[in-house]
Amino acid sequence: MSDSTSGLFSRLALALRAGWRILVDHHFASSVQRLERSELTAPAPAVTELPKPAALRDALPDSALQLLALLQHEGRFVDFLEENVTAYSDADIGGAARVVHEGCRKVIREYLDIEPVREEAEGVRLTLPAGFDATAVRLTGHVVGQPPFTGTLMHRGWRVRQMTLPKLAEGHDVRVLAPAEVEL
Repeated sequence: MSDSTSGLFSRLALALRAGWRILVDHHFASSVQRLERSELTAPAPAVTELPKPAALRDALPDSALQLLALLQHEGRFVDFLEENVTAYSDADIGGAARVVHEGCRKVIREYLDIEPVREEAEGVRLTLPAGFDATAVRLTGHVVGQPPFTGTLMHRGWRVRQMTLPKLAEGHDVRVLAPAEVEL
């Protein structure tokens, strides 16, 4: 298959997806209309090289599994998530959630120093300048154009300033979140 034929099929598939989205998503349709108007009155911008995607690295699971084991030990977190709660009343679930919340909160406060990503109060209007940290701030809603962006802070976000997990004994299997218990 020639490059022009495969390009044609790619463009046709894109046109079908875009057409459907225009029909069902009024925000997207408005964006396409604005784009169409601007292309009719202004020359197309020069094509620049796209930024290279960030290099991916494997996450080391030990710390995550250790933290999950601590949440299980103090708050019975995994037990709570693995329990089928459909048979319980809302009051029963609420009572269990209170115990899980208390234990898990204890772990988070003991081993993690957490701070908000943004100091402003939720609901405040703010402006994000060009070069804002896109790993720390996620844009939602109708995102078009380039920064600066002005919007409403819906969630302050959280980040870990410091983590001090207990040291692990040599040979400890971090995949065992809670050992099985056998009463004799």
